[in-house]
Amino acid sequence: MAAAFFNALADQKRARAVSAGTKPAKSVHPVVIQVMSEVGIDLAGGQPQLLTSELAGKAQVLVTMGCGEQCPYVPGVRIVDWHVADPKGQPLQRAREIRDEIRERVRMLLTMI
Repeated sequence: MAAAFFNALADQKRARAVSAGTKPAKSVHPVVIQVMSEVGIDLAGGQPQLLTSELAGKAQVLVTMGCGEQCPYVPGVRIVDWHVADPKGQPLQRAREIRDEIRERVRMLLTMI
């Protein structure tokens, strides 16, 4: 969700987000696809990928969502950890609240870069 919002809101000439996880699922969770489609973002074709040190090393800012010790340490990369609930397994209304919280955090991040 965060990468999708970032890419929708950011100036593509200045920055681009990539989404990856320490334990990526095989596909984007259906509730995530649904709540993001409600705000005009299609994640149906999204493919989760593994967060590697090499991938993280290409970043200027690495936004994590509670991966703790599993997150790769990357010297020189600014790390921002957001404690945000996982929408997987949540009721639809709660998934919407999580989506909206992530969108607001992305908006705030964009003011800092």
